[in-house]
Amino acid sequence: FCRKSKGKPNGKKPAPEEKKLYLEPEYTKSRITDFEFKELVMLPREIDLNEWLASNTTTFFHHINLQYSTISEFCTGESCQTMAVCNTQYYWYDERGKKIKCTAPQYVDFVMSSVQKLVTDEDVFPTKYGKEFPNSFESLVKKICKYLFHVLAHIYSSHFKETLALELHGHLNTLYTHFILFIREFNLVDPKETTIMDDLTEVLCSSSSSSSGSSSNGSGNGSSNSAGAQNHVKER
Repeated sequence: FCRKSKGKPNGKKPAPEEKKLYLEPEYTKSRITDFEFKELVMLPREIDLNEWLASNTTTFFHHINLQYSTISEFCTGESCQTMAVCNTQYYWYDERGKKIKCTAPQYVDFVMSSVQKLVTDEDVFPTKYGKEFPNSFESLVKKICKYLFHVLAHIYSSHFKETLALELHGHLNTLYTHFILFIREFNLVDPKETTIMDDLTEVLCSSSSSSSGSSSNGSGNGSSNSAGAQNHVKER
């Protein structure tokens, strides 16, 4: 169960919940294209499912890595001492399953290094004709997408001001929308994992995303209780 305590750790009286800049209608409307992503993510009839997952996952990895690189100088061990999204803290687990508490830039480096290793491994992401995908391929894609979601969510929750200053919020919104619709189409990430950004997802990915009304009330699809959920520091 989620505790709804809003007290600050320093013992001072609770602060009002911080307004999420990325939910402001003037920013959520920004896109670099009005393309219908729901059609774009669907599996084409003549394409093998694993091939489709492989090509899209690799592309998302490169784009999210690029998006993070634009604000990486602001994401430091001092400014982001933990890998946090709202009040949820993520931990990295090494190959032996040992939990590692790390700063956000360290976590992102772990993510990008491990994903780079996988997508360039011919035994995992084969590019040569006739080479089979491993049986574990879908579970590996799910793991990659979960980690890439963490990076996107961290950019929104901790570095949206910098993204705005660089005028790259349209790119970020477009990438997030495309990514979320893709992982939903193929059930690649547990909805519980993405709940933390439900308020943004609802605004960007719903059919009424262009109307400011849906972005101001923040209701529907479980987002009404997300404020409480985000005050609970979870471990991942």
